[in-house]
Amino acid sequence: MQNFEKGRVVKPDRFIDSVNCAIEGIIHAARTEKHMRNHFISAVVVLLAALFMRVTVIEFALLALSILFVLFAELFNTAVEAVVDLVSPDYHPLAKIAKDTAAGGVLIAAIGAAIMGYIVLSKYFFPLYGKVLAMFGTPADMGTVVSVLVVIIVVIMIKSITGKGTPLEGGTPSGHAAVAFSIATTVSLNTGDPLIS
Repeated sequence: MQNFEKGRVVKPDRFIDSVNCAIEGIIHAARTEKHMRNHFISAVVVLLAALFMRVTVIEFALLALSILFVLFAELFNTAVEAVVDLVSPDYHPLAKIAKDTAAGGVLIAAIGAAIMGYIVLSKYFFPLYGKVLAMFGTPADMGTVVSVLVVIIVVIMIKSITGKGTPLEGGTPSGHAAVAFSIATTVSLNTGDPLIS
């Protein structure tokens, strides 16, 4: 890893210097990126919840890996943005693609972490609910999560092919309508009552 001092490149000679450079990068991201600070706050909340709920070692490992992956993705996104700004200070379509793609990686990592957190912690928040669902084999809420994720992926694929509208507004199909319909259909199937949805 290289560092810059007084306009010249300085390569750390000691391992501790390399670690210091890495920590400086993390501190810089936390200082300059609001999303990074939000991720750190969320990580603290989840870890404290895991501590007080006494999750198993495997569950804690899954939560920790999910948190670390989100933080890694955000750090990588910050690095990509810095390099893009250095190489292309003016607007360029390719620069936008690079930044948007890196941000998309963070979004996917965050969604994955949220799903993992829900799967691990929900049974501690709702112990009775978890026991009832366990009696019926595959939890019904898993079907909801899977169906919504599949709908989102399909909508993204179709929008990437048609090129109409933005990811969150306009174009066909409507992501909002598709997700809402997916949730309503899943609720109707799980409850057996279409009026509830």
